[in-house]
Amino acid sequence: MMRPQIETVYALPIGDPRRQYLLTVRPDEIIDTHRRRAVSLAEMTRLLEPATFILIGEQHDNALHHQFQAQVIEALVQAGRSVIVGMEMFDRTKQPALNLWTLNRLREAEFIEQSEWRTQWGFDFTLYRPIFEVVYRHRLRLVGLNVPRTLVRQTARGGWQSIPEAERLGIPDPDLSIEAHRKLFYALLGGGHPTGQQGDDNFYAAQVVWDTGMADTALRYLERTVPSPRLAFVILAGNGHVMYDVGISLRLRMRTALETRVIVPLPPSDQPVQVRAALGDFVWLPRA
Repeated sequence: MMRPQIETVYALPIGDPRRQYLLTVRPDEIIDTHRRRAVSLAEMTRLLEPATFILIGEQHDNALHHQFQAQVIEALVQAGRSVIVGMEMFDRTKQPALNLWTLNRLREAEFIEQSEWRTQWGFDFTLYRPIFEVVYRHRLRLVGLNVPRTLVRQTARGGWQSIPEAERLGIPDPDLSIEAHRKLFYALLGGGHPTGQQGDDNFYAAQVVWDTGMADTALRYLERTVPSPRLAFVILAGNGHVMYDVGISLRLRMRTALETRVIVPLPPSDQPVQVRAALGDFVWLPRA
């Protein structure tokens, strides 16, 4: 039997119109949704070659997802890619501490303190340790992608226009016209639908500001980076920001021609799961 929540959130009829077919994913499989078949981690790494931006989703409290993210990053490094790791878990103001971690100048406890992990994110650091270990080992550039929470909260309360121009951090005006993204947003809230009231639009606008802001941070960082055809900018963010290619990746493509790819880890299951192919370029099902 398929899990109901998987069917509703991971099999929504949105996203790429060319990939509205359903696919069955079995435990421990990575599925290439374009070729409709299982691939190994090594093959997926090869198929990611054209992409500059590689977005990997997660459930924040799922250790298996973070181990998988670390494995993908390691595979990209071993394939000779010049890897940058951008994380939703930190906002832009914490970049100095992230730079010191890249340079191996902080011990773990110092990094947790100086990056203000507990207030920036709050999930158990142990869950994310495999990612930080691979970053530390290879001295990969680490980027805090998020925008300060005050900006998102104020948007939810009073709308984007309530934020003075000088406090918008150069983030472009959020485009609220993407209907597929709006449908995903309300599906993730539990299947609710907007009432058409201003409060709903502000709440949705906050999510768009969140995605737009993270895309903006990544692009700004890239502007200061020496160009390389081997560059791989890995973005780690919650599934809600990457699924169906309508979140951060869409906001990137609105401003750059650089190619993106999306990898979506599913909730662990010991049974096959059916998903919409448009969910991501690759979908991985960890065994429960």
